[in-house]
Amino acid sequence: MKPSKKSSAFNRRDFIKTTSLAVGAVAFGVPTLLRGQNLNSKLNIAAIGVGGKGASDTNDCATENIFALCDVDSTHAGKQLKKYPDAKFYSDFRIMFDEVGKSIDAVNVATPDHVHAIAASTAMQLGKHVYCQKPLTQTIYEARYLKDLARDKKLVTQMGNQGSAADGLRRAVECLQSGIIGQVSQVHIWTSRPIWPQAMSRPVAADPIPGTLNWDLWIGPAAMRPFNNEIQPNKRPTYQPFNWRGWKDFGTGALGDMACHTVNMPFRGLNLINPTEIESETFGVPNPETYPIGSKIRFEFPARKFSLADKTVEQSPVTLWWYEGGQPLPEDPTKHDGSNKPPRELTTDIEVLQGEIPGSGALLIGDQGTIFSPDDYGTEFFIKLKDDKKFYHYTKHPAVPTIAEFIPRNPFKGGTDLRHHQEWITAIKANKPEDCYSRFAVASQLAEIVLLGCVALRAGKKIEWDAPNLRVTNGPEAEAFIKRKNRGGWSLA
Repeated sequence: MKPSKKSSAFNRRDFIKTTSLAVGAVAFGVPTLLRGQNLNSKLNIAAIGVGGKGASDTNDCATENIFALCDVDSTHAGKQLKKYPDAKFYSDFRIMFDEVGKSIDAVNVATPDHVHAIAASTAMQLGKHVYCQKPLTQTIYEARYLKDLARDKKLVTQMGNQGSAADGLRRAVECLQSGIIGQVSQVHIWTSRPIWPQAMSRPVAADPIPGTLNWDLWIGPAAMRPFNNEIQPNKRPTYQPFNWRGWKDFGTGALGDMACHTVNMPFRGLNLINPTEIESETFGVPNPETYPIGSKIRFEFPARKFSLADKTVEQSPVTLWWYEGGQPLPEDPTKHDGSNKPPRELTTDIEVLQGEIPGSGALLIGDQGTIFSPDDYGTEFFIKLKDDKKFYHYTKHPAVPTIAEFIPRNPFKGGTDLRHHQEWITAIKANKPEDCYSRFAVASQLAEIVLLGCVALRAGKKIEWDAPNLRVTNGPEAEAFIKRKNRGGWSLA
């Protein structure tokens, strides 16, 4: 299945409909697995990737029946195997689906980025509902593929950017869409990531593969390389369990790790889809194997229109700046000094409010005021309108109560991760894909912004983006970064 041009060009009317969970969403037919099912019965859930983030994701589904666990490293999966002793264990999700696929209702995917789309599409082609960790996919082609597959198969989906479950983020979206700070022209997003080594070459040593690890399955669709245990001279793990994020073959760098969180609020509130121009500036020495230790990326979004209630809202062009990492440390160029942040003249009020510039944050500048969020998820925010002398927390700013609440809140209790999963589980039982706030119809659009930043970093030049036709118009060499060539046996399903 190929993403069609008709479906691939993101529609702004659909965007506001999906991000606001508008009334009147399409009613879908009941999937085979759920016909006649009691809404109070438990789902059979399979987890692909069950160590690290996969462990907490699996635990957030423990209200259901954890039916199968899949991980390429049995040691990495050890705690979950003890916690769910009745679950069937597999190292290869393809074998899992062959053997017990008919018994599985839904799947949680928490592998390294390069396997996301293959695991998710395999499940979706079999009619399984999918929760997939951010950044959803490693390539733009894959993001559109999963979006189209979810629509065509009428599946309930959710991307794992759990800040989407927070009341504060949804309130910020309402305030922005209602124009509380006027026309927004600039967005500045920064992060302390990477916190893993980057800007380094591939080690050539072939270390012994641990007996509990299936290295061929871990490599998946990427080109085969020798297993290597640690980066010298600082002896940090080369790829597992977390440092894969910095390698271009496996991860998506700091963008893939954090931008689906930190860009989420302005993306939704300002309807930021289909940037036309993306340009990056990198710090340190470029390396073909890994992402740079620091970068600043500029995204240009054209003017946009959308319908809100009974009126048409026009939004002016927006420049979004992304800041990650910093300058390389002289004693270790695979680490950074954390200095890459917005210009000081833009952050004076933030320093007054917080006493310092936090390691990550979002600043939105409009012609009637500014919004600042000090956390990675957009769950808290502060407002400073033109006549205000300082920032006020949104719960204390007098302008906020005048903004209508039109986005349904996540009704579940607990942390945002748990609430985000429970929203997905409940939507499966009710057969309402539209009840998932970060369903693939929306999440794929956010992922595309993130992945376009990765394309710009890898291309090493300003790129001009033709969203409807899925191509960089000024650089055919970027095609390899938009649609990956997979190793044999690892195609999208």
